[in-house]
Amino acid sequence: MRRAGAGPERHDDGSWTIPRDHLARAETFAQRQQRDRPVVLSILSRTPIAELATKEAPTWLDLQLESGASRSVRDAGFGREVRTALTARRQWLVEQQLANGKPQLFRLRSNALEELRERELATAGGRLSEHLGKPFEPSRMGDRIEGVIARRVDLESGSYGLVERSRDFTLVPWREMLERNIGKAASGIMRADGINWQFGPARTGPTIG
Repeated sequence: MRRAGAGPERHDDGSWTIPRDHLARAETFAQRQQRDRPVVLSILSRTPIAELATKEAPTWLDLQLESGASRSVRDAGFGREVRTALTARRQWLVEQQLANGKPQLFRLRSNALEELRERELATAGGRLSEHLGKPFEPSRMGDRIEGVIARRVDLESGSYGLVERSRDFTLVPWREMLERNIGKAASGIMRADGINWQFGPARTGPTIG
């Protein structure tokens, strides 16, 4: 507040002059800060930290291990929970042949995160298949995707769009534009930089809940 010229005034002798309306000024300043510099929250994991150790999906723990950021985690409070989960995750990844090396030489294999993503999609696809009564067909790079944008599916590795077809369904990376096109026929080709979607008219039949 002082740097913004709205706080108490400090004198050379160490004394302070606090205006009578200081509390009102402080409240106004806080409201302005909240408006101009709002707090932005990011979801690092949809799963509690203790359940990530054996999660068959790319997790926040894996990103910490891959980047080396795990070495700077404090061994206290929540940091201790993270360190415990990281240790268990390292062991699990080695057992799954997705990483190699001792703790000091630990290294994820080059395809580890993609393998975990495929496992997660296969598990989610199987679960959704029971609900839809249709088989799940994974989408691969270069595939032409055609079907109806049915809904959004949130997984540990991110959000996906469920594209329903007459005989099966698939999951594709979610984009915000899909939100306003749920229920519409869509087509596009899977590429490394995403899908350039083309949308048709909205369908008139029942939607998936």
